[in-house]
Amino acid sequence: MLTVAGVLAVVAVCLSAAHSKVNKHKPWIETSYHGVITENTDVVLLDPPLVALDKDAPIPYAGEICAFNIHGLEAPFKAVVLNGTSGEGQLRARGPVDCETQKEYTFIIQAHDCGSGPGGTEGKKSHKAVVHIQVNDVNEFAPVFREPEYQAAVTEGKIYDSILQVEAMDQDCSPQYSQICNYQITTTNTPFAIDRNGNIRNTEKLSYDREQQYEIQVTAWDCGQKRALHVVPVRIDVKPVCKPGWQGWNKRVDYEPGTGSKQLFPKMHLETCGGPLSSVRTTVELLTSHIGKGCDRETYSEKSLQKLCGASSGSTDLLPAPSSATNWTASLMTDSGKDSDLIFSFDGHQSAKIPDWVVPQNLTDQFTIATWMRHGPSPGIRAEKETLLCNSDKTEMNRHHYSLYVHNCRLVFLLRRDFTQMDTFRPAEFHWKLDQICDKEWHYYVINVEFPAVTLYVDGVTYDPYLVTDDWPIHPSQIDVQLTVGACWQGGEVTKPRFTQYFRGSLSGLTIRPGKIESQKVISCLQACKEGLDINSLESLDKNIKFHFNPAQSILVMEGEDLENMNVAVRKVSYINSRQFPTPGVRHLRISTTVQCFGEDTCITIPDIEAVVMVLQPSEPMITITGLERQNRPASDLRRSEGVRLFQQLHIISTVTRGDSAAHSTDQRQGLLEEIIHNLDYCDILVLGEELRPNQESLQLQRSSLLGKHLDATNSTSGMSVYGVDSMANYEDVIREVRYSNWRPAHLGERRFRLTCSELNGRYTSNEFNLEVSVLHSSEVGEHVSQTVALPQHMQLVQHPAIIDEIYPEHGLGVPNAATVVIVMCIATLVVVIVLGIYRIHLTHKQEVKLSETTKEGGETWDDSPLSITINPMENLQDPQADEDEVSEEEDEDEEEEDDITSAESDDSEEEVDVQLPRMQGTKRLKWEKTAIFY
Repeated sequence: MLTVAGVLAVVAVCLSAAHSKVNKHKPWIETSYHGVITENTDVVLLDPPLVALDKDAPIPYAGEICAFNIHGLEAPFKAVVLNGTSGEGQLRARGPVDCETQKEYTFIIQAHDCGSGPGGTEGKKSHKAVVHIQVNDVNEFAPVFREPEYQAAVTEGKIYDSILQVEAMDQDCSPQYSQICNYQITTTNTPFAIDRNGNIRNTEKLSYDREQQYEIQVTAWDCGQKRALHVVPVRIDVKPVCKPGWQGWNKRVDYEPGTGSKQLFPKMHLETCGGPLSSVRTTVELLTSHIGKGCDRETYSEKSLQKLCGASSGSTDLLPAPSSATNWTASLMTDSGKDSDLIFSFDGHQSAKIPDWVVPQNLTDQFTIATWMRHGPSPGIRAEKETLLCNSDKTEMNRHHYSLYVHNCRLVFLLRRDFTQMDTFRPAEFHWKLDQICDKEWHYYVINVEFPAVTLYVDGVTYDPYLVTDDWPIHPSQIDVQLTVGACWQGGEVTKPRFTQYFRGSLSGLTIRPGKIESQKVISCLQACKEGLDINSLESLDKNIKFHFNPAQSILVMEGEDLENMNVAVRKVSYINSRQFPTPGVRHLRISTTVQCFGEDTCITIPDIEAVVMVLQPSEPMITITGLERQNRPASDLRRSEGVRLFQQLHIISTVTRGDSAAHSTDQRQGLLEEIIHNLDYCDILVLGEELRPNQESLQLQRSSLLGKHLDATNSTSGMSVYGVDSMANYEDVIREVRYSNWRPAHLGERRFRLTCSELNGRYTSNEFNLEVSVLHSSEVGEHVSQTVALPQHMQLVQHPAIIDEIYPEHGLGVPNAATVVIVMCIATLVVVIVLGIYRIHLTHKQEVKLSETTKEGGETWDDSPLSITINPMENLQDPQADEDEVSEEEDEDEEEEDDITSAESDDSEEEVDVQLPRMQGTKRLKWEKTAIFY
């Protein structure tokens, strides 16, 4: 029998089995949902709607939906069941949703049925579905301007496309509400307008006189038509008309010679009138074409310059200064007025024949031709050749052996080699086409020939010929050749020999050097300018400034992006002239500037400016040569092989006049002369009177005296020339070694020489220092007996007070004591007695000469007995030369003490005795004792 408990247990098991058979299916939802929620609301609008279906319906609980579960990382949403039977649900926000914080959300959702009871026990889950939710924006923010205020400046009289741009922003997240769609000027009656992008422009030309500043109010709207809560003020300043250009510069800059580098524009700056710049390019030009040969160069002679630059020796100057020895240039037009530059002008009618003794006979395969040339376009017929240098047949034929000429602004060098080994074509004509040939400016041309190669240097830059033509070599002949400058000689194949192919232009320093070619270093030295542009403190120049000099440093180009850096760079531009005595006068300056703006080629135009550098006149040096102006030398000294030194006590000094009275002075009485040191470029020793007779006399200089110096020397019967750029001290050393020899001085009474020195090729010359050498003759047996009375040696130290005062001006401040006065008076008395004695000797000698002549006329026979001479006991026989000097000094002093006896008389009497001594050796015995002076 079943109990009640057992029955209940059976019923429960049966019911459970029944329910498990009812909830057979899982709920079903869509696989994905897209929803939209507007910020600040809580309901999400889903597409499709949130609905869960269950096939177990209409079974209670098993067919009903109890919940929607959301799986996601902190998703601010929840899902609620609106109707469990129909399965409808809804997504809601847990709190306020802000689009500005997050615009989109993505998460997972699942549906649950109720299972076996209201609590969803043993319920089933649907599959997982993806939900995408977008947050819609609400126009909750108003536009706000980025700046609290705006300010700009404009120049009067201009219409601007955009003066400045204002900009507002909106914090809304969507494009519709975050973008600014419109700006508006709220201030009325203003000459300004604003576009949708916030650019403000003026609608009419503004006037500084009418209004110097405008203040306007601007507002903004976003695309949702929400207006800014606050307007922004905009201030626009009106400036007077600005003229772009350089400001703060002087029209004239004075340059004091010897001051080194001087800034040209220490306060200059570029005014761009406020425009933004992307780059600035400034060019500074120094215009010196009117100075010398294109710029301030050293004006030493061509030989001196070559020596200074280390050029090879052996060059021949074809255009030297006209002189008696170089007279072939006398007929040419010269222009020597520019700082002693020797320039020859050719107008198509001048030419010069070079003497045969000057022309190098064999150029060899290596030689150099150099010249300065200024040439312009040829007038008239352009086919006419213009010859600088031509070596052609003198007669019979018209062959050109070598020549240098200009043809149609092309430089052509012709070189026809003689036939030597084989009869073949060889390079003969070398052509260069250069702008420099016809630009009417000075250029230095050097042609280096290393046959068959020929190289042209123009201002130190190398140019290869663009055209080389070949020709047959010239067959040897016995016809003489003629070298000409300025034209070509046509001596054959014409009825009358004549010059042809005349040159039109200017030449200077035309030289030819056979056997050697010049290096580029020497060529650069020979044509180097001594003035140019410079940059002070180059190391402090901003690294972003790019600069470039041309080779002559006459053009400086600077580029930079920053205006202030460019201003600083221009202020550093300087002028420098390294010459000690520069050519005075004006140097023109030109500054040109181009400016580029962002996105434009040129935005403003900067006018060129022109200024001048005034090189002031340098203090002119006064070169003074001093030394012993009279020498009395025994004939035996002249006969020696080494001769006698002429200028052993030579001194060369140079002084300038200074305006500063505080400067050290070489002469306190003048108080303005200051001794300076500079170079000399030549010293000439000229023989006065009859030229030297080569068979018996000469000037001599040992070559060893020139070693280690930039000096050389030439010698002739008219004198000697020492030349080269070197110091005054070196010139002194060399000239002191010049000797005079005369190996047959029997009939020579005196020789006179004149010494002059020069700086800068004659621009500054010294005084003319005259030297007289008197020959003291002896008897035939070689005795050197002086007929002059010499003072004791201790008396030779006494000099005239005026001389002492001039040499030692500080000594003039003392008062001589009584003993000194007595000594001077005694010496003066002694000098008078001596001179009177000499004068009596002179008279007695004349009488004896007359007596001898009378005896000759009477047919008397000369007595060949030796001459009896009584020597003054006080005469110094060991040093006749010193005695001669003493007598000369005594006679000079006596000239100021005695008015009735002149120094000329003393000199005449001395010369009479010296010259006549040899002639009296064959006369009768004379009693000279009666003329002896006793003390």
